[in-house]
Amino acid sequence: MRQLLPERVEHLDLYAALRPVDLEVPVLRVNMVASADGAATDSAGRSGGLGQAGDLEVFRTLRALADGILVGAGTVRTEGYGPHRVRPDLAARRALDGRELPAAVVVVSRSLDLDFAAPLFARARTPTVVLTCRSAPAERLRLAEAAGRVVVAGDERVDLRAGITRLRQDFGMTHLLCEGGPLLNTEVLGDGLTDELCLTLAPALIGGSGPRIVARFRGKIGLELVSVMEDAGELYLRYRVRGAAP
Repeated sequence: MRQLLPERVEHLDLYAALRPVDLEVPVLRVNMVASADGAATDSAGRSGGLGQAGDLEVFRTLRALADGILVGAGTVRTEGYGPHRVRPDLAARRALDGRELPAAVVVVSRSLDLDFAAPLFARARTPTVVLTCRSAPAERLRLAEAAGRVVVAGDERVDLRAGITRLRQDFGMTHLLCEGGPLLNTEVLGDGLTDELCLTLAPALIGGSGPRIVARFRGKIGLELVSVMEDAGELYLRYRVRGAAP
């Protein structure tokens, strides 16, 4: 993988390039992949089918830099999420940064329509966290509490701002990585909770009327380009999020 901007680097150390300068400063990143015509999923309805080997490397590296991986329940079901697994070389660098265990997956769900016997809960070295609200079904909430950790924030809907504060205070999740889907992205971006957007631009046209990386957002979110990387025709764009305007 090579870097094109802000300066040209032919053989990039991806972990160093994506590592925040100050690990004590809270960061929330959104990481997504989209086709050249803006599709967030392939013809089978999955985002994982869009990216190539370089996208997978960015995906793994961003996870290795995170304390918690924020994801919506629909994405967990569609993509077949399991617990965070760290490749040995990335685990060694992660440990040097003070992260001895894998990142916790944090599932955002109001309905708690989740399989609590699945590997995401049953085989996680770092317990999976469910971020929900007070209106969640009582029986499902009991199952979630038995399967992992639960954070309740908000009444009728999940209060992401309050929930993220709790994740940082209660579990030390200074560096959060959001992996979507589009509805969750819309909330963390539109509510001003996001610091960076990492977007893989896949060299493909998908067509159709499938989802984009954000949904139902009618304003404008300003972005400032930080870096551009490339591998086998795939572009990796890193933006600083400037904020939302109506």
